[in-house]
Amino acid sequence: MALWAGAAGAVLFVLVFLVDGGSRPHYASARHPVSALALGSRGWIQTANFVVCGSAITAGAVAVIVEGLSVLLGVVLSIFGLGLVASGVFRMDPMLGYPPGAPIGIPEQHSTAHRVHDIAGAVVFLSLPLAATISAFTLSATSWRVASGCVAVALFLGLGLFGRAWERVSPRIGLIQRAVIIPGWSWLAALFTALALGLS
Repeated sequence: MALWAGAAGAVLFVLVFLVDGGSRPHYASARHPVSALALGSRGWIQTANFVVCGSAITAGAVAVIVEGLSVLLGVVLSIFGLGLVASGVFRMDPMLGYPPGAPIGIPEQHSTAHRVHDIAGAVVFLSLPLAATISAFTLSATSWRVASGCVAVALFLGLGLFGRAWERVSPRIGLIQRAVIIPGWSWLAALFTALALGLS
């Protein structure tokens, strides 16, 4: 059951930020990162999304360990899930013009909460490609090993592109981040599903 919870958490996370971001005034999905949705009057939606979905993914990760599927993979996925939870508990600072009235660029000085959020984000975006790398060497099905290896490479490359976009304050920060999140979380949902069905 917990493996299914992990799959549901990965899918729900993406659906919530896509719907919320697409329907929120003054929020530009192509420019603003997903974390910015935790700001403003509707910020509680994304905060809950981080905490609830991160907890569900962590539960699925623990099941990977308990059911003897892969201790190393389960530990890394647990770190990923807890990183999502921490991203919800500690919000980023207003910036990039969102919410309205926020600095247009990225301020040089940040709050403690923002700095913790940045650390949690780094954990999230590094642990998922690491989990895919581990899967490429530990899963029994050849198709899953190959697919996981491809996903790992794509996520590491995407992470590098996102980092450069952030440093340059690119108007496509949100778009590039979503190009990493959507395939990464989709792979994770598929992995939990395959593990639950014994297909990996």
